[in-house]
Amino acid sequence: MRPILMKGHERPLTFLRYNRDGDMLFSCAKDHTPTLWYADNGERHGTYRGHNGAVWCCDVSRDSSRLITGSADQTAKLWDVKTGTQLFSFKFSSPARSVDFAVGDKLAVITTDPFMERTSAIHVKRIAEDPQDQDGDSVLVLENPEGRKRINRAVWGPLNQTIVSGGEDAVLRIWDAETGKLLKETDKEVGHKQTITSLCKSADDSHFLTGSLDKTAKLWDMRTLTLIKTYTSGVPVNAVSMSPLLDHVVIGGGQDASAVTTTDHRAGNFEAKFYDKILQEEIGGVKGHFGPINALAFNPDGRSFSSGGEDGYVRLHHFDSDYFSIKI
Repeated sequence: MRPILMKGHERPLTFLRYNRDGDMLFSCAKDHTPTLWYADNGERHGTYRGHNGAVWCCDVSRDSSRLITGSADQTAKLWDVKTGTQLFSFKFSSPARSVDFAVGDKLAVITTDPFMERTSAIHVKRIAEDPQDQDGDSVLVLENPEGRKRINRAVWGPLNQTIVSGGEDAVLRIWDAETGKLLKETDKEVGHKQTITSLCKSADDSHFLTGSLDKTAKLWDMRTLTLIKTYTSGVPVNAVSMSPLLDHVVIGGGQDASAVTTTDHRAGNFEAKFYDKILQEEIGGVKGHFGPINALAFNPDGRSFSSGGEDGYVRLHHFDSDYFSIKI
């Protein structure tokens, strides 16, 4: 399995996202410019210019026509995927950390960081069919109970009825997307012990996977918030993803970026580790990055995956045939 090395960013990667068809890969980095790649051969297709700060997150609509990005420049922007034109800019008074389109692409959930006297919040925005009709009004704003702590990720639950969020307070919360009421939260015993860095939904929205600096990834039921599985990594987890095809989860991370220079790249554990989803056993690893892995994404067809690192590279891996017959 030879990786395709994709060098288009000058700064560390923050997020990777495939479109639903699996033929396009969007990457976000701290260099202000989200980039679109062809997912089969890793060729760069174009960039989306307009942000003035690190881009933390992106999502693409179901028909691959719209891209939404959240950035440290205190905006979330809507783009035309094909032309790279900026369609709208949602302005906030603190950095936009996470973005996620609802099923049907009529709504988007955007999280904002605590900043100055502002607390972290989750905003629900209406996405207009016609960019001409787009406005910046929030349908709903949810304030985090632990206001000074950042929310790192918020995604839509099944049928857009709920919003699931997690962040620096290590608590996962489920909110009612209509009323904004807090429905459930994880307790300290079963939950993560440190900052939740990443959250990835299953293809059918029935369960989701979270990664944390406490060196574990956990699998949860999306409706009941029941803990299903725990995967122990040995290094802080920055990124998680789930195979849509096989019962595999992939976990990426590595020691904190500030400590990287003091160690050999072999000791930093900058590899993407694959685990059996059911048995919680590690089944293999993919090395290659020269710094912590910050982003992971599985192609929706389950036949390839990509990883983005602190080293500014995106590595695209197409699986060999023997990957599909791994037995434990």
